[in-house]
Amino acid sequence: MPSNGIEPIHGTTRASRVRESRSASSTPTATLSRRTIAIISLVTCFAEMSSETPIDPIRFEVIRNALVEATEEMASALRRSAYSTNIKTRHDFSCAIFDRKMRIVAQSFSQPNHLGSLMETIPRALEAYGLENLSEGDGILVNLPYTGGVHLNDITLISPVYLDSTPVGFVASLAHHVDVGGGAPASIGAFREVYQEGIIIPPVKFVSGGDFNRDVFDLVLAQVRAKRETAGDFRAQIAANNTGIRRFKALIGKMGADVVAQYIDELIEYTDRRTKSELAKLPKGVFMAEGVMDSDGYTDEPVKLVVKLTIDDEGLLFDFNGSDEQRSAPVNSTYAQTHSGVAFVLKCMIDPDVPVNSGFYRNVHMVAPAGTVVNCTAPAPVVGGWETQLRLTEVMLKALADAIPEKVPAGTEGMICHSGFGGFDPYRNETYCFLETIAGGFGARATSDGPDAVQPHGKNTANAPIEETELNYPVRITRYELVENSEGPGQYRGGLGLRRDYLFPDHQASFTILADRERWGPHGLFGGHSGEPAHYVLNPDSSATQLPSKVTVQLSENDVVSYRTCGGGGYGPPEQRDPEDVLRDVRDKRVSPSRARDIYRVAINTETWTVDDDATATLRSAVSGQRESAP
Repeated sequence: MPSNGIEPIHGTTRASRVRESRSASSTPTATLSRRTIAIISLVTCFAEMSSETPIDPIRFEVIRNALVEATEEMASALRRSAYSTNIKTRHDFSCAIFDRKMRIVAQSFSQPNHLGSLMETIPRALEAYGLENLSEGDGILVNLPYTGGVHLNDITLISPVYLDSTPVGFVASLAHHVDVGGGAPASIGAFREVYQEGIIIPPVKFVSGGDFNRDVFDLVLAQVRAKRETAGDFRAQIAANNTGIRRFKALIGKMGADVVAQYIDELIEYTDRRTKSELAKLPKGVFMAEGVMDSDGYTDEPVKLVVKLTIDDEGLLFDFNGSDEQRSAPVNSTYAQTHSGVAFVLKCMIDPDVPVNSGFYRNVHMVAPAGTVVNCTAPAPVVGGWETQLRLTEVMLKALADAIPEKVPAGTEGMICHSGFGGFDPYRNETYCFLETIAGGFGARATSDGPDAVQPHGKNTANAPIEETELNYPVRITRYELVENSEGPGQYRGGLGLRRDYLFPDHQASFTILADRERWGPHGLFGGHSGEPAHYVLNPDSSATQLPSKVTVQLSENDVVSYRTCGGGGYGPPEQRDPEDVLRDVRDKRVSPSRARDIYRVAINTETWTVDDDATATLRSAVSGQRESAP
């Protein structure tokens, strides 16, 4: 019989996983195109292979890209079939293909956070359930947080791929369901233990012979508030997996099972070789950094995060010893969540053309002590784990800033910044739930400003359009704008934060903020200033009550909840910023004239909209004199 036990992952060094990220940073070599460099690398790697392994580079690329495109088709099917805004529009999901050895071989361009966890979830779920208990057309559902999972909303569907009654691989889709039960709509809140957060699903057969296992389906739906959307989103995951199965079987049918297996083996080894080659370019040494979550939702005591990064001839090791013990509060990251953050940081440090599969993940190593906020154990709440993981990503990048300053940005928004609410929809006469994450400022870099209002790092989700939100849910978005003066000043400034106000005009609702950054904004680098902290306000235009970053409030009719997210940190001294860039920011109302004068030391004539060069020179010379006279 399948095993449904909850077994924790202990904090020993282990390989990690994440998807290929287009936001990864790298510097092209000379004037060659990136594609040319990739081809040269491919040929070089094949030249290093044994002549006993006949690999055709063209066929290799055909199979490699066919696998990746299969995952993209899975993603398209899921996105087009889903019901909830969070999945169909915000793209809060991921898809991947695994071979018969349960190694990831391809993944869609979606969420690095999710994909890093799938490397733990799939083999552990399949081993727990038992391959002997599966047949063609079956599918396993799972969301166990402590055995390769993340928070409960992220539910994975795993389907075997059979060819002539023989398993040849697996496909998987992970989607963030807008509600899985628990103590608040959208299943987010300042909970004390995991059992308050929603339904926990061990590996169970959710699909049997191509159709729902009705008993399991009904049991899951009975726990959730938004039943219509949840049912539709589960059907979308089945559609995605069926698409992946068809594409994988078509590739095998065309190329042959043994050929595809041989080329998958080489794809993984090729990726391993290229990853090792990239890591060898990084400067060797030991790099340390610390950071904090501002609060845990129950106390004002910051949550300490520590990383010791060792780069040597064996690769990278991220050691999180010294981080706080887990808390009975929504600030605990699971092992898989922390793994995802580590792998994301690694991917940002190497050539983005390097594929992402098991060959990449075997090069990522970490030490995460069990029972801490970076590797929590039952019954610790996990709903806020992504908040902690994203801040931990910031700490890891900060540790790398001295080693590779040209690649590492200043501090970003560094939080998921959940917005979740629900109630009874008076128009549709049904219970509803809504979830989104709010964008913030990205950190400035060595040669450019940080982008305004983006979803940083592993979030990689899209905006929920006002029109769609108001059409599908009983809420109005009354303000949606950049927050003036929220940037971290610097020679290159951080991106601006975002304001988004929710009005509930004709019904009572329950609203949860699960975020952070209300005390300290994202850090600056090399003389750059920190970004402004975030603010959460109830009824900003009347009573204006400041709300904590982790709270559930009950709203009356016409109440408004306002988010003002933090700006990104600055890079370099602000008085070294090009005055014309400051002028542009002032004209665009990103920066006020007084801030331009006091922080950037740029005097602007707002009647002629020009820089007063003489006054600016005087302001900046005063700063230079202060530095020269400093002890």
